[in-house]
Amino acid sequence: GRGLGRAYAELLASKGAKVVVNDNGAALGGEGGDAGPAADVVAAINAAGGEAVACTDSVATPEGGKAIVEAAMDSFGRIDILIHNAGNLLFTPIAEMNYEDFR
Repeated sequence: GRGLGRAYAELLASKGAKVVVNDNGAALGGEGGDAGPAADVVAAINAAGGEAVACTDSVATPEGGKAIVEAAMDSFGRIDILIHNAGNLLFTPIAEMNYEDFR
């Protein structure tokens, strides 16, 4: 979730990594979008002397994934580490989930 993602971003930034914070700000059910969470993490990293930029595109689409990569390349020129911390919250036990929900 956002707690772990923020912890990873802040830890890496404290070690000198330049960070792209990706969070589309969707609610737990996947609806909506809010740029605030990503901007808050970026502000905290930059205030602590690190370097970070926000990207609010969704990792759930090929276009969004490409935009996230482009944000890193445009801002920092390369990618050395990728942490995929995206979550998907379904209120169904795995044993009862149909294939499409699981997929």
